[in-house]
Amino acid sequence: MKVLVTGAAGFIGYHVCARLAATPSCDVLGVDNLNDYYDVGLKRARLAQLTDRDNFRFVQSDFAEPGKLIGLWGHYKPDYVVHLGAQANVRYSVTHPEAYVQSNLVGFHQVLEAARSHPPKHTVFASSSSVYGATAKVPFAEGDDTSHPLSFYGATKKANEAMAHSYAHLHGLALTGLRFFNVYGPWGRPDTAPSLFAKAIFAGEPINLFGEGKARRDFTYIDDIVDGVLKVLLYPPVEKPVPPYRIFNIGHNRPVELLLFVQMLEQLIGRPATLNLMPSQLADVPETCASLERVQAAIGYAPRVALEDGLRRFVDWYQDYYQSPT
Repeated sequence: MKVLVTGAAGFIGYHVCARLAATPSCDVLGVDNLNDYYDVGLKRARLAQLTDRDNFRFVQSDFAEPGKLIGLWGHYKPDYVVHLGAQANVRYSVTHPEAYVQSNLVGFHQVLEAARSHPPKHTVFASSSSVYGATAKVPFAEGDDTSHPLSFYGATKKANEAMAHSYAHLHGLALTGLRFFNVYGPWGRPDTAPSLFAKAIFAGEPINLFGEGKARRDFTYIDDIVDGVLKVLLYPPVEKPVPPYRIFNIGHNRPVELLLFVQMLEQLIGRPATLNLMPSQLADVPETCASLERVQAAIGYAPRVALEDGLRRFVDWYQDYYQSPT
């Protein structure tokens, strides 16, 4: 089974590649442009964990560059595709929207065109809980109105869903979008809340808690995310009587206040945090919480890692990677 994974050096992409490469029957091709949005050293360190896998190969390439991905795709002819490459971060999209246009819109179009030219059995792509606006009811359900995302990042992910639906309808491509909820764990991105909070606590620096720490987030451990991705991947949608397209939430369904989240980190790290309680930012929603009814009914997905256990694993990795003298 040949699987192509974009964003292979990213947080989720690395973990998906590692799980696939641990299966002898899988041949995995990872693609990533290794851009410098955050520390390239972290991306290379993730890839270094995969160098001893005979069934994993890596190609450094920008999937948004016209002609690059379709040529690679046509040569490799994947059975399955997991598209995780994207420009992430809600707040960065406020000041750098052009990066999201290039990666999330132009780049996703290149993915769809490659799939149209050389159709795999199934393409799974990353969407986001950011497509849900502030008016969405809690928990967020896939059938809710998502026409009013608050961030430009969320708008590009909503556009991806609409683009995928049209390609499924016009060309019969099997496409599934996954709305991820607040993913955390070892090898996590340095621009996400767990890493930013841990860094500040270790350094004795203040943490800016927006929404005065009362915002609630549905933190989902990386192993649960990978479980969802791979279970969905192996069960493509059917073509009839509707286009072979669907959307699933992949979350934990256990939101926690950010203030409590920081307190849990304090206990695990063994140091107090200095807090600046700040008002909410325009691109922030007050709460995220995934309804899992649809994905549970379809593939039996259920998160298994409690926040207490997941945070402990994250802190252990963080200390080893960032705090160890070696």
